[in-house]
Amino acid sequence: MVNMTLSIPADLHRRMRHHSQIKWSEVARRAIEREVRALEIMDDVLSKSVLTEDDAERIGHELKKRIRERF
Repeated sequence: MVNMTLSIPADLHRRMRHHSQIKWSEVARRAIEREVRALEIMDDVLSKSVLTEDDAERIGHELKKRIRERF
């Protein structure tokens, strides 16, 4: 297994110490795993997409326009 070093704010570290029974490395490992899985799913979906980047940009602008009109 590979080791990884994380930097966290001092306040967060202080708060984590109050729950020393928690294996924080395991919490981080699970969060990273979830994020990587979500990215892999997104990569898989996008690899099958026939939309171009310009198409996505156009659709995004249209959605934002409709949301502004709605609210």
